[in-house]
Amino acid sequence: MAPRPDPAPAAATATAAADAAAVLGRCIDQALGRQDADLVIRDTRFLNVVTGEVARGDIAVCGDRIVGTYDSYRGRQEIDGRDLVCVPGFIDTHVHCESTLVSPLEFDRCVLPRGTTTAICDPHEMCNVLGRTGLDYFTAAAEATALDLRVQLSSCVPATDLETAAARLTAADLLPYRPHPKVIGLAEFMNVPGVLHKDPEVLEKLAAFQGGHIDGHAPLLSGHDLNAYLACGVKNCHETTSYDEAMEKLRKGMQLLIREGTVSKDVEALLPALTAETSSFCGFCTDDRNPLDIAEEGHLDHVIRKAIAGGAPLAHVYRAATWSAAMGFGLSDRGLIAPGKRADIVLLGDLESCDVQGVISAGRVVTPDLFAGRRAPDPVGLDSVKLAPVTATAFAAPASGPTGPVIGITAGRIVTEHLRESLPYRDGLRHADPARDLLKVCVLARHGVNTNIGRGFVKGFGFRSGALASSVGHDSHNVCVVGACDADMAVAVNRLIELGGGFVAVQDGRVLADLPLPMAGLMSLDPFERVRERLEHLRAAVRAMGCPLPEPFLQLAFLPLPVIPHLKITDKGLVDVDRFELIAA
Repeated sequence: MAPRPDPAPAAATATAAADAAAVLGRCIDQALGRQDADLVIRDTRFLNVVTGEVARGDIAVCGDRIVGTYDSYRGRQEIDGRDLVCVPGFIDTHVHCESTLVSPLEFDRCVLPRGTTTAICDPHEMCNVLGRTGLDYFTAAAEATALDLRVQLSSCVPATDLETAAARLTAADLLPYRPHPKVIGLAEFMNVPGVLHKDPEVLEKLAAFQGGHIDGHAPLLSGHDLNAYLACGVKNCHETTSYDEAMEKLRKGMQLLIREGTVSKDVEALLPALTAETSSFCGFCTDDRNPLDIAEEGHLDHVIRKAIAGGAPLAHVYRAATWSAAMGFGLSDRGLIAPGKRADIVLLGDLESCDVQGVISAGRVVTPDLFAGRRAPDPVGLDSVKLAPVTATAFAAPASGPTGPVIGITAGRIVTEHLRESLPYRDGLRHADPARDLLKVCVLARHGVNTNIGRGFVKGFGFRSGALASSVGHDSHNVCVVGACDADMAVAVNRLIELGGGFVAVQDGRVLADLPLPMAGLMSLDPFERVRERLEHLRAAVRAMGCPLPEPFLQLAFLPLPVIPHLKITDKGLVDVDRFELIAA
């Protein structure tokens, strides 16, 4: 006799359907005015990003959904909107929460009150250190945030074979996460050479996500190479840095994500590409932005202000920050102030200055109470710096002569120059020349896989004595140290080991300032306000050393990134990114 089917699943489905119908019934009654709306913004102006007009009327909200506009409503809770103008919630189309140096829930508390109601994150940094543990942590955190944090599955762990990473994520590792309600698709596919040369592991990942969303990462890619890359289903790029590059990508149907981070600032260069015709194919992102910049300038609100001040059409800037961003990621339930859309609303005093006066997230007024009582996932990766203490001799740089490659950095850019310079040369070793702004830079493997140390030289940090060390080193996050003398470099690295990761500034053998980042060597366990205070102390200390860079630690963190032109350094040595190969020092 066949077993009877379990009636429980059918009963649960029927209950869920009844609950959904009841919610729709409430929406209908509140939209028609039969019932008071849950929330009404009364007599306000709001920007319609479809037509570009600024309309006046009430905005009615039922639960997490807008149910009325262009009409009059009564609400159980009412906000006087007479002196305000409302816009849809801002969407950060590409962000590494780890680069804010705080946990995802602290990131949430930092940016949601500034109008960012949706953020699409790639936990690539943590995954390079912790593998699937990083994905588990971020998907759990995304379920606890007040803003809608969406997760892209880190596609390139490790980013390349030119560095030592702690983890490897294959297509088989990623696919179980695809059905997760917070997951959109595959994160930035930065291994462009692997795509063009049809690397089997690369193709396996791309094939597994065909028909879904695939983020791009294609700096300076053009012509046939760009065509081939796009033919694999890649949807966007946030690594565009010039107008001509932007226009070629837009012409070929690639969504342009205009970035304004802490180091990479591309808004000014790309604004001419943001027009009435292209704004539906653009979005904004921060990529990597620290809490000091967020506190002092803002988050996406800052990006919007900068774009408007630069002369971009106001309505099209807001369209790119909201509706166009949403559509590019298949989030068709948001990005408009219109009936049926998610009630993510930013209340401004003025459109041009984008001065945020209040925020509504999924129908909830954002106040400090909204962040209370949330259960954060337990910290992970608290023992990730597996590096033995070092001495100054570890940084000796053997060479066959005084002349060799030098990394040239420019403030506000992660693209570096490939220079050649003559350096002081004694006893078969090259030495730093601080008087000419030629400092030593080294990358030490920290994951316990090997004891590699890559050695090279860099121009652009500007200080004449001392050293800076960081456990943040995109993308494999080995320890990076730059210094005027080997002894100070050793002190900085050893302090970093004591902290379990972070940033350290040293001069004349003394630690001037530091910031512990014990979670995977990337994130603090402290509130963002405390991280901001310590960053301010660090910034002052490094300026006193004579470094002119606005963000020296994040500039240092991008020197080991061997997927961004032109010359980089990893624990394996100097990398000519244009040729995608290690070169002799």
